[in-house]
Amino acid sequence: MRSADLIFSGGSIITADDGGPAEPSHLAVSDGRIIAVGSDEVLGHRGPDTEMIDLAGRCLMPGFVEAHTHPTQDQTLYLDCVVDIRPVTTCPTAADVDRAIKRALDVAPAGEPLVFYGLDVLLQTGYPTPTLEWLDRIGPDRPIIIWQNSGHQAWANTAALRNAGLTDATPDPIGGSFERDTDGHLTGTVYEAPGVEAVVAPILFAALRGPEALAKQHAALAAQGVTMCSDMAFSPAMRPLVAALYEQNLARVRMRVYETSTPALTTDYPLANGDDLFQQIGIKIWVDGSPWVGNIDTSFPYLNTPATAALGLGHDHRGHANYTEAQLAEIVGAYYPRGWQIACHVHGDNGVDKILDAYERALRAHPRPDHRLRLEHCGAMTAAQFQRAARMGVTCSLFVDHLYYWGDVLADDLFGADKGGHWVRTKSALDAGMRVSFHNDSPVTREEPLRNMSAAVTRTSRTGRVLAPEERITVEQAIRAQTIDAAWQLFADDITGSLTPGKYADLVILDRDPRHVDPLDLPGIDVHATYLAGQPTYRR
Repeated sequence: MRSADLIFSGGSIITADDGGPAEPSHLAVSDGRIIAVGSDEVLGHRGPDTEMIDLAGRCLMPGFVEAHTHPTQDQTLYLDCVVDIRPVTTCPTAADVDRAIKRALDVAPAGEPLVFYGLDVLLQTGYPTPTLEWLDRIGPDRPIIIWQNSGHQAWANTAALRNAGLTDATPDPIGGSFERDTDGHLTGTVYEAPGVEAVVAPILFAALRGPEALAKQHAALAAQGVTMCSDMAFSPAMRPLVAALYEQNLARVRMRVYETSTPALTTDYPLANGDDLFQQIGIKIWVDGSPWVGNIDTSFPYLNTPATAALGLGHDHRGHANYTEAQLAEIVGAYYPRGWQIACHVHGDNGVDKILDAYERALRAHPRPDHRLRLEHCGAMTAAQFQRAARMGVTCSLFVDHLYYWGDVLADDLFGADKGGHWVRTKSALDAGMRVSFHNDSPVTREEPLRNMSAAVTRTSRTGRVLAPEERITVEQAIRAQTIDAAWQLFADDITGSLTPGKYADLVILDRDPRHVDPLDLPGIDVHATYLAGQPTYRR
């Protein structure tokens, strides 16, 4: 019998494997892979050099899989030129934002650019919308950008616009825009990924000099029990840096990346690429924007409230798509027939119809039995739309953390108790027969898989308010969405996502079994250790 390098026992073991033993007590690992899961018979793999790991009553389960995140963006939060002002991390109030900006301006070297990431006037109530005049006044001689927490909007001063090479004559990028006043002059406000990237990227790329910042982000993911993540909106410019990360053995998680679609509608990367640690598997596209900006494509209007007024939205405001149906069809038609998986950002119900129409045309013209085409976030997606998507073989990654942080805002300030309360219809997706994942869309919210699970199971906001309890799911279903089903979405369920013999020993040890705590207490479970292919990547 093959000798094990590691044997875990002495606690509960969750396999997330429908075909595995129901309540195993032992798990054996050899050469980075799981070789046995079961009861006392697993001890037959014990050899003279086997390390016996006593779980001491803790819980062993598959490492968490983060199916929609942005590690190459997250790494920039470790740069000296970026200041974290997110409401969910450092600046819960408007006063905190004000202090953070003043402090950074006081200590930053003269002329050095500053990017303040994470402004959210819905949570940081009372903070005024930045203006070009104000930004120029506080930074007359340095580029300054304030980046909205969703990532879909930013405010730049004149020095930042100049640094990016933008002028009044610069045309809007496809899928984004540069706001102009009535005289045609840039106001410094930019929208959507193409517009935001135009002002932010020149500063961030100049500051990234090696893989150290990304290594810190990998370590942060491992500390949350994550063993695999995506990169949604991956830039080819990041390839050398990511290659260095893995070559220098600084990586702590597996990565599956989705390159951002471009107006050229092509990628020079081959479909067959990478290895079990890193692969590009798809293309990221967008339909609409962010509910916190006002530009999601819905069939219903925003409410008329002080919050929507603070966002600058007019009476009965209704958002719209950033792309026409013809443009969506062209983008999907350019990448999908070449074999790429596509992941599409969409929140509004009108937007969902548009991208499903585009997917349906592509599937009809180019049938593929296992395409796993994706929709991302899916805030206002209806039960009928989940059913339609499931029939097409489309899968969804759900931003359930919205319910915890913005649940009250959605119901009271933006969309009302019906539309806002039913945000992210998780049970409707499962009832449709769909396999779903959960995500944090970091840096929008912190990486917190256990809070995602709690949000999906309880649908409880920060104030204790329960939103659409009929859309609650079970803890067991939530575990799958954060492990094996997320790995399936990333075409990695053959190597990770469950504790199955033959798969990599990508593991997390939790201090408590998530099946045996109050679901509201799931976020309080500590990660004790994380393993990638049997090697520890984090230990508390």
